[in-house]
Amino acid sequence: MDLYEYQAKELFRRHGIPVPRGAVAETPAEARAIAADLNAPVVIKAQVKTGGRGKAGGIRPAAGPVAAEHEAARVLGMDIKGHRARRVLVEAATVPFEEYYAAFLVDRAEGGFLAMVSGQGGVEIEELAASDPGAVVRLPVDPVEGVDADAARLLAAGAGLPEQAAEVLERLWRVLVAEDALLVEVNPLVCTTDQRVVALDGKVTLDDNAAFRHRREAEEPTGGLEDRARAKGLNYVKLDGTVGVIGNGAGLVMSTLDVVAGAGAAPANFLDIGGGASAQVMADGLEIILADPDVRSVLVNVFGGITACDAVANGIVTALELLGERGHGRPIVVRLDGNNAELGRRILDQARHPAVRQVSTMDAAAATAARLAAGA
Repeated sequence: MDLYEYQAKELFRRHGIPVPRGAVAETPAEARAIAADLNAPVVIKAQVKTGGRGKAGGIRPAAGPVAAEHEAARVLGMDIKGHRARRVLVEAATVPFEEYYAAFLVDRAEGGFLAMVSGQGGVEIEELAASDPGAVVRLPVDPVEGVDADAARLLAAGAGLPEQAAEVLERLWRVLVAEDALLVEVNPLVCTTDQRVVALDGKVTLDDNAAFRHRREAEEPTGGLEDRARAKGLNYVKLDGTVGVIGNGAGLVMSTLDVVAGAGAAPANFLDIGGGASAQVMADGLEIILADPDVRSVLVNVFGGITACDAVANGIVTALELLGERGHGRPIVVRLDGNNAELGRRILDQARHPAVRQVSTMDAAAATAARLAAGA
């Protein structure tokens, strides 16, 4: 389970990690009251479980209570990558002198833990690692020995962080272990002008398998696409691209994401309709994907087995009938193979929907979807 920023910072406070003063507001009036209590310039931060808040306008400075109320009114209700901001975190503004990056995570590939620390924070760590690999220190962590004070000092020194950051790194490791987390990340971790090291942001992913060991607040539906998909029993994850992807089976969907990326486009989602999906499930999946404003084209890639291709085709036709005019705006590329593929293709041919394009191979279908997403 991913936590909101304010929830991550509550864990940080519990483990002695410095964070800015602040509180959560659900209304503009509450934001004004919090800013008045803080008696300082503040930052209004949308609470959504996705990145890119700043670029989307979900993080806004406010000089005082009146401005805080105004900015909170602008942020509350904002849709950021399919996630609606129902709360804002109102925090005392912090002026950083330097920004760093720090994370501890479960490294599934190696079957252990990994520390990642950099003297350059506030940017996408993937971009930094690609452009300057030496800027990110990656260190396997022994599950038994963990990260004690000495290891934290070595980690901080290796990444060019100040000595006082070592204590924060040690406590971040404690959060990972004590809270049964899969990821604990701070970006940016900052050193202020008075030499305090503060977690300016926080991202924590908890292991649901360990929930029985903790008394946690129940996850609240946000009304976003992932919640809507979950309510329909769909295995859906929102991504940052423009090509919507539907497939049957996690392996096929993952392969489809790779092929879309290889065709020069970015997938907008992961959506697995499962091995025995009905026409209704197919219709539900297509409805969710077309509700994403970032999607410019859709790729349906199905290999018929338990899920017969005629059921998939009927689901596409049903969804487009339900969507009406909303289903006409974006092209849908369909590749059907396997059980009842010929029948499925005939169903789509007979429907003659202007949005649907059939392509016979996965590579060609991905290339077509990528081209259409680019407007070509």
